[in-house]
Amino acid sequence: MIEPNPKADLLRYLQEARDALVGKLDGLSEYDIRRPLTPTGTNLLGLVKHVAGVELGYFGDTFGRPFFDGQPPTWWYTQDAEPNADMWATADESREDIVGLYRLAWEHSDSTIATLALDAVGRVPWWPEERREATLHHILVRVISDTQRHAGHADIVRELIDGSVGCSQGKGDMPPGDEAWWASYRSRLERVAREVGG
Repeated sequence: MIEPNPKADLLRYLQEARDALVGKLDGLSEYDIRRPLTPTGTNLLGLVKHVAGVELGYFGDTFGRPFFDGQPPTWWYTQDAEPNADMWATADESREDIVGLYRLAWEHSDSTIATLALDAVGRVPWWPEERREATLHHILVRVISDTQRHAGHADIVRELIDGSVGCSQGKGDMPPGDEAWWASYRSRLERVAREVGG
């Protein structure tokens, strides 16, 4: 009989989402990882920067285990940063800086997860006062959901850049069609959409 290990299961799903998101930067130029590809500016490096901050906040500040010693740096991680400052990389922030910070955030988060019980209670400073308390289990589920959501965004953004799709190359999580097959498939979907909607 397999012994249940809920913490290990949750951490595995979190790590899969982390890896999928960071993997979307592989093989792309600085321009491609930074360029906004939606009307709201969604870009690959910005997604990584955002989830780094998510982990530092939820697994650090929430449980009294801040990542930054003393005051956080006066950049995007502060409460008075400009709107969406965590969703794009400035010219001074390199790919290596942001991915490196995200990997350090993983270590910090994993330490919090290993140290605390799933029913440990933290306080989320940016939530309304009346509902700031949350368990580690709740925070883990929330961060997994958020990271998976952004990994999905990254998958679509990467497809818009160079047509690359799926969790990782060669994993077999997409139908094995070539470019002509996908064009035919998309045309068929467009025909149905026009018939039904138009």
